[in-house]
Order: sequence, then C-alpha cells, then structure tokens
Amino acid sequence: MTALAQDAPAPGRAGSRKPAALAGFGELGKLAGRRDRVMLPAWIYLLTVAMVGTGYSFKTGYKTAASRAAVYATTAHDAALTALAGPIFGSSVGALTAWKYGGASAALAALMSIFIVTRHTRGDEEAGRLELVGSTTVGRHTALAVGLALAAAASCLLAVLIAAGLAVVGLPVTGSVAIGLAVASCGLVFAAVAGVTAQLAGSARGARGSAIGLLVTVYVLQSVAASAAGLHWLGWLSPVYWAEQVRAFAGDRWAVLALPLACTAVIAIVAPVLESRRDVGAGLVQPRPGPAAAGRTLRSPLALAWRLQHGSFIGWAVGTLLLGVAVGSVAKGIGSMLGSGKGIREAVTRLGGQAGLSDAYLAAIMSLVGLAAAGYAISAVLRLRSDEAAGRADPLLATAMGRIGWSASQLVVAAAGAAIVLAAAGLGAGISYGSQVGGIGVQLPRLLGAALAQLPAVLVLAGVAVLLVGLLPRICVGAAWAALAVVALLVLLGPTLRLAQWVQDISPFSHVPRLPGGTVSAAPLIWLSVIAVALAAAGLAGLRRRDIG
Repeated sequence: MTALAQDAPAPGRAGSRKPAALAGFGELGKLAGRRDRVMLPAWIYLLTVAMVGTGYSFKTGYKTAASRAAVYATTAHDAALTALAGPIFGSSVGALTAWKYGGASAALAALMSIFIVTRHTRGDEEAGRLELVGSTTVGRHTALAVGLALAAAASCLLAVLIAAGLAVVGLPVTGSVAIGLAVASCGLVFAAVAGVTAQLAGSARGARGSAIGLLVTVYVLQSVAASAAGLHWLGWLSPVYWAEQVRAFAGDRWAVLALPLACTAVIAIVAPVLESRRDVGAGLVQPRPGPAAAGRTLRSPLALAWRLQHGSFIGWAVGTLLLGVAVGSVAKGIGSMLGSGKGIREAVTRLGGQAGLSDAYLAAIMSLVGLAAAGYAISAVLRLRSDEAAGRADPLLATAMGRIGWSASQLVVAAAGAAIVLAAAGLGAGISYGSQVGGIGVQLPRLLGAALAQLPAVLVLAGVAVLLVGLLPRICVGAAWAALAVVALLVLLGPTLRLAQWVQDISPFSHVPRLPGGTVSAAPLIWLSVIAVALAAAGLAGLRRRDIG
C-alpha cells in the first residue's frame, strides 16, 4: 500500500484524472498473495493430499480387478451411497478415486474460492482497507479482479498438483489431468459466484453465506440427480455434477469442461457491472428496516446473540442431520461396499478404532461430524471479531451491555449450537441405521451418545478461538481455522499413517472415546471440558482488557 500511495496524484494537482478500472492490479495482487501466504498453501495441500491419498489407498488396497469389481457392483446399485458420494462410472483404481472424492473435492475447491474472493472484496471493505487503498491510484474494480485472479490461480495450481500427484502414484496421466481440471472448474465457477454475491449482500458475512448457501444447494441437486431415477436432468444445474460428469478415468469427457468455463465467464462479467452500481460498503440488496422498538425476545444479550446466529445454526444442524441419515443408511452394508480390499478395511478399522467394521465406520464418521461441529463453533465464536472489526460492537457496548455479557452470550450460543449440531447427526444416523438393522430403540441412543461424546473436543477448539479473539485479534481468524485444519489432518491421517501417539494426542479428538463400540472413560472428557473452560476464560479476560476495534 505504501507503493500505491507514493504513486497517487498530489491533492489538487491540475489535470488529475480518475484511475483506470484495473489500475494498481499488480501491487494489490502482490499484497493479496502475501496476506494469503499461509491460508492458500494449507487449502491446496489438504485438498491435494486427500485426493492423492485416496488414489493411493485404492491402488494398494484393491490390487485385483475382482476386488474392485465387487466395490463397483455394490456401489452402483446403492441409491443412498450414490447420493452421498456421487455416481460411479467404472471399476478401475482411477474411477473409484474419482467416485470417492471427486465431487467432494470439487465442492471444497469451490469453498476455497468463496473464502478467497469474499476476503479480498467485501471483507476488506468492512475493515476499511479498500477505502484507504481506493484513495490512491487503485481502480474501482481492482480489488474484485485481484480476488477473482487469486482464486483462479489457486484453482489452477490445485489442478496441476492433483494431476501430478495421481500420476506419480501410478494412475493414468489423461485421467489424472481430467479430474484435476474437473475439480478446478468448480472452484472457478464459485469464484465468480462469490464475486457477484459480494456486490449483492450488505456485508462480507452475508456475501460468504449466500455463496455457501448456493454451493450447498447445487451439491444437494447433484445428490438427487445421481440417486433418483428420472431426475438426472437436475444435475445439469449443478457445477459439482458437471465435475463428476467429466468422468475422469472412465472416458474423460473433455467437452463437459466447456460448461463451467462458459458459466465462469458470464458470471465474472456480471460482477463488475454490479459493482459499478453500488456504493462502497453497501450491497445492492438492501436489508429491510426492523421495528422501531425491540420485542421481548431481544431484551437480553443472549437473545440478541441467538437472533444473530440462528440462521447459521439452522443450516449447520440440517446439514449434519442429512449427513447422519446418509451415513447411517449405508453402515449396514459397509463390508460389502469395501469388498475384499484388506488395506481399505484395515484403514477404516484404524480410523474408527474398532474391530467391528460397521462400528468402526460409524465411529470414524462421528469424528468427522465432530470436526464439522468444531467448524460451526469456531465460526460462531469469530462472530465476535467480525462484529468488532465492522464497528457493530461499539453501539452495543455503548449501552448497559458490558463486554463480558456481550461476548459470553455469543459463546453460550456457540456451545449450545455445537451440541445440537452433533445431536442432529446422531439422531439422523440412529434413525437410519436402526431402521436398517431393525432396532431404532437401541441404535438411536447409541449413536446419539457417540455424537455427543465429541462435544468436549469441539469445545476445546472453540476455546482456542476465544483465546485468539481475546489476545491476538489481528490474526485470530486465520489462526483459528489453521488450528482446525491441523486437527483435521491429525484425525484423518494420523491413524492411517500410524503417526506417533504423542503427535496424534495433539488433537483433542484423540482423547474422546471411539463410539459406538468403544469403552467410555469420564476422566478425558472432564479434562477436555476443564481445558475448554480455561481457554475461554483466558480469552474473555484478554477481551475485557484490550482495546475494541
């Protein structure tokens, strides 16, 4: 920004002109890359490792064509599994890899792009950085162009690394390139989508939430299209479905990639047109004015916190409920789905910590649900920082509401919401799995307890977020999500890679019981709860003492 300021015309200089629409693109792009030098490599690394690791697991776990054919035969006719993981187009190692992780990887690449674009557009507007930079020779559309370019570059790099990694582990090069491009194409589409929602929404949170909501919608569309007979046409409304229909390693339909490229081009053209029609700091969709006086349900800090958080909470709860239903419906047949691949079976049992395959699968899924609930809790806690940075905390704290009351109410909603998000997953899994094995009355409490057992570990990560907000507000957002990423890596890869136990113990999830099927010990759960409370208390103490803003 210093270089940009030096190039600015002197005040009142004769002949000074409005800068070009993309003026300062190079300097602002370098600044954006520097700011994302930790977050972007982490995203790309995790997505690449997950895809390549999946390919390697199938290659080593299913060495014979017969074992792979058994997986294909089971999966192709299972509507619930198809809805969960997407359609399967062949029994080769590459086709199984594309089925297992292709759709999910495309959706995660889209999520990465959404975070990148909203961070460098509406996020910087709310923080006041774009107003400062815009007073120099930076053009009106430069920040938007930088956000789109950075997301596009990240998606393209991801495609290259996925293709190279899969080729290195022995998969066909053409199929590796096809799946890399398919994943990247979804990232490109949602980079453009985030560029549009950044112009429509009235805040960065609203822009991000709108784009993520659309991503969830198109993911549901592809699930319905993949599993419901007669509704396949719905899938062509979903960029995630387009990525799957490239059919990497099963024909490599390159022409399908024209759809996301055309969609990206059209939406990316619309975004700057909309940006020209709005004021800095405001969205084109104006929020409706509320009532002149607050009702009884808004007369306490806790009620206000619930009002602000309930939309996000409902979305997370519904999502985990549907996830629980989906995984519970396939748990009974997980053995036949995995076939005779000894390596994959051992990986599932190590990840779930159980000898029984169904219980090990469900226990592993509950760990993933715990990570999802931790994501909700962290996002809810970070609402404190976003309200502070946007100036929304100042009017509240100018009233009789104190800092502790304001912040503690948000933490109560975050903790209670995380518990309900976990319970929703356990409820869905218990009902669907119980209906499969003929014992809902037995399986529902088992799986509900297995889900809620993750809560102390979830609260530890929420406590870390509180500590960062209170003591290190400038880096709290990136650091909190980085902590979740490290824990997720340990949960997902620690048991399968057989990392040293002390390394795995860094994750709070390694200390919760592996349920269903495992033994329950109260001591680790109590200690995790004490640590979570201590972290939150230290964070609240720091928030009480430091300056707001």
